Amino acid sequence: MFPRGEGDGLRQVRRGVEQRPPLHPPPSIAYQRAMLTVAALYQFTRLPDPAGLRGPLLACCEAAGVRGTLLLAPEGINGTIAGTRQGIDAVLAHLRALPGCAGLEWKESPAPEMPFARLKVRLKREIVTMGQPDVDPTAATGRYVDPAEWNALIAAPDVAVIDTRNDYEVEIGTFAGAVDPGTHSFREFPAWWAANAHRFHNKRVAMFCTGGIRCEKSTNYLLAQGVAEVFHLKGGILKYLEEVPEAESLWQGECFVFDRRVSVGHGLVPGDYDLCHACRRPLAAEDKLRPEYEQGVACHRCAHEHTDADRARFRERERQMRLARERGAEG
Repeated sequence: MFPRGEGDGLRQVRRGVEQRPPLHPPPSIAYQRAMLTVAALYQFTRLPDPAGLRGPLLACCEAAGVRGTLLLAPEGINGTIAGTRQGIDAVLAHLRALPGCAGLEWKESPAPEMPFARLKVRLKREIVTMGQPDVDPTAATGRYVDPAEWNALIAAPDVAVIDTRNDYEVEIGTFAGAVDPGTHSFREFPAWWAANAHRFHNKRVAMFCTGGIRCEKSTNYLLAQGVAEVFHLKGGILKYLEEVPEAESLWQGECFVFDRRVSVGHGLVPGDYDLCHACRRPLAAEDKLRPEYEQGVACHRCAHEHTDADRARFRERERQMRLARERGAEG
C-alpha cells in the first residue's frame, strides 16, 4: 500500500490506539423514530427510454413527500432521497419495479431534519460521469468484499487501496494507507490511472467510494486495463461505517455526503463539517476563521476561483436567504 504521508490531519482509529469519545452520542431509540430516512441508491441496468420513466417517477416521489435528487440515464439510475419511512418505501417499491431494478442497491441512514431543499428527477448521459463509453458494469466488476472482511483485505501486504472519490472528499476522511489520486472529478480517474499504473505492478487492487457506484465503473475499467485482481467494498464507506464498530475500524475522519448533513461518522451519525455554498466543498470550524472565508461567498479553497460578478451574486443570494429566514422566524 502507499501511505498518504504524515500530517494529513486525520485521526488514527486502529485497534489498540487510544481513541477520543464519539463527537456525537448515539441517538436514543425515541430520537431515531422521530428521524427521517435518507436512502442512497443506484442500479446499473439498460433503460431504453429514461425520458418515459421520468414523469411517473417524479409523480411517485411527489405523492410520497420525498425530496432529493434522482438521475436517470440509459445505463441505469442513481441518487439520494429523504423522507418518512412510508415515503421512502413507496419510492423504493416504484424503483424496484423498473426494468432490471429488482436487485436495486441502497443504503439508509437517519436524519433529524430534511437534508434536501427540493426534489429533482433529471435525465443524464451517465448516472456517474466517467466519460468512458466502453465501461460497462453490467458486464463485469471487481469482486465484492463485505465490510466485515474489508479490514483483513486492505491490511494484506500485496494489496494497494485506492480511494476513487474527489480530492475534497478524501481530505476529510479515508481509510488508513489508501492512495489518494488527487482528482477533482471522477472523469479524471482514467488519466490518473494511465500515469500511475506502474505503481501497482503485481499488486491486488482494492477500491472504495461513498456508496459503491463509482467502484462499479472503476473496477470494470481496471479489469479492462489488465489488472488481474480487483476488489470493491460492497456498499461503500456508508455501509462500512454502519456495520463496523468504531473500535475495530480502519476509517479515519468523516465521510462527505452530498446533502445538508455534509458529513457522517461511525454509525452514520451526522458529522462536524459545514459546507461552502460557493464551491460546495466541506469546511471545518477552523476553516471559517480564515481571512478568506465569507459566509455563502467564498472559502480558502475557492476565494480565487470566482469573479467579482460571481461574488456579488453570491452575496445577494446570501442576503435573500437571510431575509427568508428572518421572515420565517417572524411568522
